[in-house]
Amino acid sequence: MADVDGSWDCTVKSPLGDQKMTVVVKTEGNSWNGTVAGAMGSSDLSGEADGNTISWKQQMTVPMPMTLDCKATAEGDTLTGTVGAGAFGSFPLSGTRTA
Repeated sequence: MADVDGSWDCTVKSPLGDQKMTVVVKTEGNSWNGTVAGAMGSSDLSGEADGNTISWKQQMTVPMPMTLDCKATAEGDTLTGTVGAGAFGSFPLSGTRTA
């Protein structure tokens, strides 16, 4: 089990206010898969894993269609990272392990 595996309660500080979501991560080699659940529903996620750092792309439809470019690193029970939203810049992501 990698340091980043588990369930994380995350918050993204965006211009639209705090976006809360739960991310579940299960790594396997240099990749991972899991789910994200939040105010806009839930969906499957997958991406690359490098030690305790994961990265992924996430499709967003509200308030407009775009692809988010996400990266996060686990240190103990804390997850920190960024969510890149194209022309809108990059927003901080933070999370706490719940399982």
